[in-house]
Amino acid sequence: MRLLSLTLALSLAALPLHAQDGPGGIAFVQAPELSWGMGMGATPEEAFAAATAQCVDGGALAEDCLQTNWCYPAGWSIDVFLQHQEGLHWHEVICGLPSAEAGQAVAEALCDRSTRSYLLECQLVQIYDADGAAQMAE
Repeated sequence: MRLLSLTLALSLAALPLHAQDGPGGIAFVQAPELSWGMGMGATPEEAFAAATAQCVDGGALAEDCLQTNWCYPAGWSIDVFLQHQEGLHWHEVICGLPSAEAGQAVAEALCDRSTRSYLLECQLVQIYDADGAAQMAE
């Protein structure tokens, strides 16, 4: 019986592992004042590697691409551009949302000037679906 169990275990170990069907994760990186990136993957490492590659393609060094967000499952994501009245600008990304409409509501809350009077500009610049596809024209 032990020999059969051992043989079965060794046989199964030789089989290739198949990717699990189902939701993936999404990761975002940001190189302040330089570039940014978004990537999809089954693991945080895989998704952050893809996001960092996109950030580097945008002109930043890999070490400047800071990991900011990871959501699993990805859900819907939003990218909001903000600019301080003194000129600095950045992006705030929220992922794992249940719908595009929820993302739009979150963006409106983030851009509420009554709570962030120091903002010169604030706008939703992109919505990503659960597969990482951009929903707004670029």
